[in-house]
Amino acid sequence: MAHDRSEAMDHVVLVVFENRSLDNLLGHLYGPEDGKNFDGVVGKDLSNPIPEWAEHGADRKAVPYTVATDMDSPNPDTGEEYPHTNTQLYNILSEDNRFKLGPEISEPWNAPESGQDPTMDGFVTDYISTATTELGRQPTYEEYSQVMTGFTPDQVPVLNGLARAFGVFDHWFCEVPSQTFPNRSFWTAATSSGFSVNAPLTNFLLHNDAETIFDRIEAHGKTWKVYVSDLASVSFTGLCHMPRLKDRFATNFVPFTQFEKDAANGELPNFSFVEPNLQIGHGDYHPACGRALFPGLDLPVDAPSSILAGEVFLSRLYNAYKSMTSTTGSNVWNTTFFIGWDEPGGTFDHVPPGPVAPPDPAAPPGQCGFTFDRSSYRVPAIVISPWVDEGKVFNEEYRHTSMIATLREQWNLGDPLTGRDAAARTFSHVFTRETPRDPDSWPELDARAAPESHADKLGMFKGISTLGKAAFSGLAAYAVQHKLDIPGLSSDPKAEVSAEQAMDILNAVAATLFPQLTGNDPNRPADSV
Repeated sequence: MAHDRSEAMDHVVLVVFENRSLDNLLGHLYGPEDGKNFDGVVGKDLSNPIPEWAEHGADRKAVPYTVATDMDSPNPDTGEEYPHTNTQLYNILSEDNRFKLGPEISEPWNAPESGQDPTMDGFVTDYISTATTELGRQPTYEEYSQVMTGFTPDQVPVLNGLARAFGVFDHWFCEVPSQTFPNRSFWTAATSSGFSVNAPLTNFLLHNDAETIFDRIEAHGKTWKVYVSDLASVSFTGLCHMPRLKDRFATNFVPFTQFEKDAANGELPNFSFVEPNLQIGHGDYHPACGRALFPGLDLPVDAPSSILAGEVFLSRLYNAYKSMTSTTGSNVWNTTFFIGWDEPGGTFDHVPPGPVAPPDPAAPPGQCGFTFDRSSYRVPAIVISPWVDEGKVFNEEYRHTSMIATLREQWNLGDPLTGRDAAARTFSHVFTRETPRDPDSWPELDARAAPESHADKLGMFKGISTLGKAAFSGLAAYAVQHKLDIPGLSSDPKAEVSAEQAMDILNAVAATLFPQLTGNDPNRPADSV
C-alpha cells in the first residue's frame, strides 16, 4: 500500500502531561558529543542563589544543577500558581508573601515590572518559601536542593527514547506563567478567558466560554474525541471548557481503553486528545503532592515515583500508536502523535521566556491583574511520525497554540481563534522524509516498573492530585448551584466532608456529567468498565 507524506496529519493524537520543565525531563537528552544544536544542561554551569533568610545552607550561597537521585523528586511539590511562577522567573518575593501559598499571596502577586526580563534564578527562593508552608518548618539544604535537579535518559527511558528516535522541540514554551487549567485552556482554545489560576474551578465550569479547537473542528466536518485514563471519573478538558463542551460529554469523552480499540481498528477521529490520569496515582509525570494538599501534613499514601507511572502510560500509548497498521482509516502513516506538557510546575529550567501576543489586546487585565502578554518557560514537546527523521531537533520558538495554528493550516479551519494562535509558529515543516520509516524499525521502549496505585476509595482520595482536589471543590459547588441530587452533599461549602464522602460525591457528580467515564452509560461495552 502506497503512503503519501501529504497525509501525515490527516489524524492527530495529542497527549498533554503535567508539571515538568524541559531541563527537568530532557535536559540530558543530548550533549556536545552528539553533534546536535540542543539547548539542554550538559556542559553548563547552572545554579540558583540561596536567599539570605534561609535557615539552612545560606552560607553555600547557591544550589548547582545536578542529577536527581529520587524518582519522586521534587517532593514536596513545587509552587505552580501565578505568584509562585513569578518568583521562579524573576526572584521577586516580598517579605509579606514569604512562606505563603498561592491563595494567601497578596497583590501584586510577586509580579515583575512591565518589560522586565526573566532571570530564571528564583526557583530555590520559591521552593524554600513553599516547602516551609507544606512541611511546617524550613526545609534543609538537601530537601530544597531537589528543585535544582533533573533526570537522565537512563532514568526516564521512554520519553528520552522517543525524543531521540523522532523530533524534539527545545524551545516549546507554555502559554501562561501559572498552573494547569489556564495552560490546558490555551492548548485547546488559545485563551483562558482572563483566568490565570485554577481556583476557583467554577470560573472554568461556568465562565470559560471561548471557542475551542473542538468546536472549530466539528464546524468544518471533522471529528474528535477526548480519551481519558480509565482510572479517572472526570475529564479535566471537559471541565475546563464546560460552557462549550458539556453537550458533548456523553458522546465525545470516552475511556482510554476505547482509544486502544479505535487505534487498532483504524477508527481514530481526526483529532484525539488524550488525558493521562490527572486525578489519582500520578500517571501524568506530576510530582507527588501529598503535603501540598494540606499544609503541614504529609500524606504517605500519595503515590511515589510519579515519573515512572507517567512513563508506563506513555509506553502504553506509544505501543498503541506504533501498532496502527490498518489498511483503512487511521494508521501510523496518516496519523501524527504529539507529546506535550501543560506547564513546568515550578521545576527548574534555564531558558527565559519572552513576550508574546495577548489573546485579545483590547481585553482588560485578567485575574491577578495579568495581561497575558508574556508566557511561561519551556516544557518537553516531541513529534512522532514515520515522516520525521530520527534525531531531529527543532530550535525555533513554539508554544501550545502552535498546535492550533498547525491544525488550522493543515485542515483549513479558518481564521485564528485568538491573537495568540494567530502569532504562533506552525510545525508543518517537520515532515521531511520522502519515504516513511517502517514502524518495525522503531525502537522498543520499555518503561521502568512503577509502584502499584492505591485502589481503595479512601486511599485514592488521600492520594488525589491537586487537580483532583480542585475538581471535588468545583464540582461540589456546581452540583449545589444546579441543584443536583447528590447523596451526602451539603449546601454549606464550609461543611466538613470525610475522605470517603468526598470520593463518593466526586464520582456521583462525575456520573451525571461523564457517563462513559464512570460506567454509567448503558451503551458502554462491559469489558471497558
